[in-house]
Amino acid sequence: MSRANGEQREDCGLFGPDTVAWKVIGHPVALIGGMRALIVQSLHPLAMAGVAQHSDYRNRALDRLRRTAAYVTATTFGDTETAHAAAARVKAVHRRVRGVDPVTRRAYSADDPDTQLWVHCVEWHSFLAVYRAYGGRLAPEEQDAYLAEGKRAAALLDVPPERVPASVAEMREYFEGVRPQLCISEHAREAIEFVIHPPLTRELLPLQVPLRIVARAAIATVPRHLRALAGIEGPRSIDAVTVAAVRPAAVALTLPLLRDAPGLVLGAEVRAMRDSARALAA
Repeated sequence: MSRANGEQREDCGLFGPDTVAWKVIGHPVALIGGMRALIVQSLHPLAMAGVAQHSDYRNRALDRLRRTAAYVTATTFGDTETAHAAAARVKAVHRRVRGVDPVTRRAYSADDPDTQLWVHCVEWHSFLAVYRAYGGRLAPEEQDAYLAEGKRAAALLDVPPERVPASVAEMREYFEGVRPQLCISEHAREAIEFVIHPPLTRELLPLQVPLRIVARAAIATVPRHLRALAGIEGPRSIDAVTVAAVRPAAVALTLPLLRDAPGLVLGAEVRAMRDSARALAA
């Protein structure tokens, strides 16, 4: 496990303070990237089938968010042992996630390399997309370096490194290749609606305003052709206003979720790992 906040670590894990991954995923706007990834990932029918048939996100939304945040934090900021342990737990769960997609009538499994590649690419790229929109500037070579670093994260779940896009151009080519497979199903529509308009349950009620702001900021970074497919189009003027409003206020909007309510949203262990990483980066 990673050492307590404030202690120096000899093992910085898969990445480390000199990587672009620590800069991008360590920024508070990464939460917006996570929301963006959920929206885009749902458009792949096989990935969505696994969620619809094996996930309890409707009844345990914060628990699902916390597990995802814990995995990203452990594999990005944890030491090597922590990263591999987190991946082992996810792979154990994935071995049980399989079935038949009602949309395409194709068999699916969560550990299928094609599905794993889709989930990785959308998530890793989403962190980059929101960082570029709200977090800060990255030179073209930094963006390519960040995507190349993603090979290490993908390999944890047995995605062949040679299949992982390692530059902006390669990622764009990958998404164009997958585009014909995407569709909006009833389950995908429900999942997207859940992200955009979280229900007024007891656990989500205190977070309604920040979650909806984060969701709106996420939508503004989704390509318009995917938004049209998902049925979440909006005027370009709204996008412009959203970006202009969120960019200077990004830290103020997201820090309450990342730091002020760690026990409710992310958990103490996740906060400690991120604090430790910030101390190393400093």
